[in-house]
Amino acid sequence: MPPSRLVLVGHPVAHSLSPRIHNAALHAAGIPLIYTVMDVPPDQLRRVMRQLRAENAAGNVTIPHKQAVFDLCDHRTHVAERAGAVNTFWMQDGELIGDNTDVAGFDFAARELMESVEGDHMPERVAIIGAGGASAAVATAIQAWDGTEVVIWSRNPAQAEKLSQRFERTRAEANLACAVKGADFVVNATPMGLLNDQLPVPIEDLPRKCPVLDLVCVNGETAWVRAARDAGHPASDGQPMLVEQAARSFRRWLNVEPNREVMWGALR
Repeated sequence: MPPSRLVLVGHPVAHSLSPRIHNAALHAAGIPLIYTVMDVPPDQLRRVMRQLRAENAAGNVTIPHKQAVFDLCDHRTHVAERAGAVNTFWMQDGELIGDNTDVAGFDFAARELMESVEGDHMPERVAIIGAGGASAAVATAIQAWDGTEVVIWSRNPAQAEKLSQRFERTRAEANLACAVKGADFVVNATPMGLLNDQLPVPIEDLPRKCPVLDLVCVNGETAWVRAARDAGHPASDGQPMLVEQAARSFRRWLNVEPNREVMWGALR
């Protein structure tokens, strides 16, 4: 059966651009559903997910619930299992199924950014800032990049070490400046910059002309993306990843390929 409703579960979620793009795609496809946000504190997550299960709902999961919802699913796709995090869920035969479309979304966004760089090639070393669910999706995607090494830095060194042990060619680094030194691609996979102009990595610490990808999505780009571009770095925010992962979630829920041009138009 098709889902009764589509939701985004997170905390906070009022800033999210996802309703804008999903509702545009739903309208374009003539599907009578509305995608809404649910601000769910961590101590309410289990109750809310039971409610959504009973309603035959489907949707997305964002910070800070991706790993917690992973644990609540009855079944998970291979990609979600590899990432250890879920950003997409739906009901099937009364069971809660989890997937991770962030993996493909990041891969798409990273390749798009690299294609804009002269001498198009995949990076030899990627520095990931953060060690949460988004970071796990990034590390999962990079495993398919032949020979690329990954360095993970987090404010929580133990969490970074735990995440790094799950992947090949990956290690944790306790010092931020050391983590980005020598990298030829830097990814911000934290919420830093979402609600203010805080920079996840000082611009002066970035290797010269190193591309940076900020997974944070805000109107007008983040301060980090703007500052990095002004300093000569190829830079992109999370909008390409957002649209691609959203399109893949849409297809999972409804078995319909959404109109990506409509999704992009809604963002712009």
